[in-house]
Amino acid sequence: MAITSANQLELLQTAEAVAREKMIDAELVIQAMEDSLARAAKSRYGAEMDIRVKIDRKTGRATFSRVRTVVEDEALENHHAQLTAKQAKSYLADPQIGDEIVDEVPPVDLGRIAAQSAKQVILQKVREAERDRQFDEFKDRKGTIINGQVKREEYGNIIVDIGRGEAILRRNEKIGREAYRPGDRIRCYIKDVRREPRGPQVFLSRTDPQFMAELFKMEVPEIYDGIIEIKACARDPGSRAKIAVISYDNSIDPVGACVGMRGSRVQAVVNELQGEKIDIIPWNGDQATFLVNALQPAEVSKVVFDEEAGKIEVVVPDEQLSLAIGRRGQNVRLASQLTGMDIDIMTETEESARRQAEFAERTKLFMDTLDVDEMMAQLLVSEGFTNLEEVAYVDLDELLSIDGFDEGTAAELQARARDYLEEQAKKALAAARAAGVDEALIAFDGLTPQMLEALSKEGIKTLEDFATCADWELAGGWTTENGQRKKDEGILEKFEMSLEEAQHLVMTARVMLGWVDPTLAEVATEEDATEEGAEDEEAEA
Repeated sequence: MAITSANQLELLQTAEAVAREKMIDAELVIQAMEDSLARAAKSRYGAEMDIRVKIDRKTGRATFSRVRTVVEDEALENHHAQLTAKQAKSYLADPQIGDEIVDEVPPVDLGRIAAQSAKQVILQKVREAERDRQFDEFKDRKGTIINGQVKREEYGNIIVDIGRGEAILRRNEKIGREAYRPGDRIRCYIKDVRREPRGPQVFLSRTDPQFMAELFKMEVPEIYDGIIEIKACARDPGSRAKIAVISYDNSIDPVGACVGMRGSRVQAVVNELQGEKIDIIPWNGDQATFLVNALQPAEVSKVVFDEEAGKIEVVVPDEQLSLAIGRRGQNVRLASQLTGMDIDIMTETEESARRQAEFAERTKLFMDTLDVDEMMAQLLVSEGFTNLEEVAYVDLDELLSIDGFDEGTAAELQARARDYLEEQAKKALAAARAAGVDEALIAFDGLTPQMLEALSKEGIKTLEDFATCADWELAGGWTTENGQRKKDEGILEKFEMSLEEAQHLVMTARVMLGWVDPTLAEVATEEDATEEGAEDEEAEA
C-alpha cells in the first residue's frame, strides 16, 4: 500500500475525523501518523536508520527522509545514522558537531503487517492523547459536584457516564439505602482524579462531608458569594449530619440563610442526601462555646478543656446524657468530628462523685503527711492546695489568708511539709543509689531524687542512658492510631515535666557528653521556640 497522490488528502481527512470523534487535537493524530509511517519505513530500510516522516498539513503529502547526525570521531557508533565531520564535508561546506544531513528517500510500499503495525501505533497514540485530554479536563474539577448517568454496576460499584468519559462510584462511597439502575441520573462529588496504567480514573463520592458542603453552596447564594462560610462539617451518611457556618455580614443570620424560607434550602439538600437529618450550627472561635453548640440539642452544664491532651470533658445534666451521646453515640461522634477534639461526656452526678473522690484523696494526703486533723486538711484542699510542694514553698501570706490560720500554724505546716519532702528525697536517693544509678546522673542538674528513682526502675542509670531518651519518653505524649488518639505515658510525666523541659534536659546531657555541638544545640532550641511562638500566634488568630 503505497501512499499515492490519490490518498494523500485522505490522510488529512482521516486525521480530522478521528480528532472529532475522540475530541482531541487533529495535530496529535497527524503526529501519530508520522510516527507510525516512520516505524513502518524503518522495517523496510533498516531499524538502525533514522527515518523521519513529515506530512504536509495542507496537501497531505508524506515526505520520507533519512537523517544523519554529525558526531565526533570517537562518538561514532551507528554508521547508518551518524557520520564524522570529515565525512560530512561531502555534503556541507563547514560541518559542525550536531548538524543534521537530510536525504529524501522513496516512499515505502506498506505491506499487510507493516500497515497493521502502523494502525496500532496510531490507535495507541490517539488513546494516550484521549486519556491526557480526559485527565486535564477533570483534574481541575476535583472537589466539585458533577451530574452523570448510571451505565452499569460492577461488584457493587457504580460506573457513571460523565460525558467525556466514565467515573466510578465505589460501594463504600454510596449512601447506604441507595440503589441505582442503568439510565438513572445521579449527582456526585468528584473526590479524586488519578492517572493509572489503564487511564485516568475519576473517583466519585456521595458520602464525603464536602459533598454536603457543595450542595449547600449550590442552594445558598450567600455561601457561593462568600458572605457565609462553611467552617466545618461532619456526616453519618444517610442518617445525620452537622454543619458549622459563620456569617461575615452582621445583618445576615448564617443559620437562617442556610435553612431558607420554610426550610426550603435545607430541605433540598436533605432530599438529595436521602433524608439525612442536618443540624446547622453557628460557628464560634471559642472552642468551648462551639462545642456547646455542636452538642445541640443536648444542654451542657460545664466544659473542661485539656489543650495538651487535645480532649474536652463535657458535663451534662443526668437526664440529658442519652441525648448528648445520641443513638449509638452518633451525636457526640459528629460533634467530635466537627470540632476535631476527643470528647468525654459525664453526668453532673459522675462529675460530683469524681470531685468528692479527689477532695477525699487530697484530704487524706495532708492528714497523713502533715499530721493534722481532718478539718485542717479540708481547709487546705478547699483553698486550692493539691500537693505538699505547694504547702511547703508557697508564700507564707497565702497560708495566713486561710480563716483560722495564724503565723505559728502556717510556719509549722510549712516546716512539717518540708521535713516530709526532705525525708522522701533521702529515701528516693538511697533507693536510686542502691539500684546502681551512676553519680554523674545523680549530679545532673534538673533531676530530683524521686525522678532518679523512677528512671532507675526503667533501667536508665547513667548519663549516657539518659541522653539516648526521647523527650516524649520522659514527658509523655499522644499518638494517633487508626484515627484514635492514644496516650503514651512518660517516665517522668507524674512529676509534671513538660516536653520542652524534657527536651532541654536531654539536649544538655548530650552536650555534656560531647555528642552535640553546644552552638548547634542553642540553634535547635531557638528554632523550637520560634515554631512554638508561630503555633501560638496561629492559635490566637
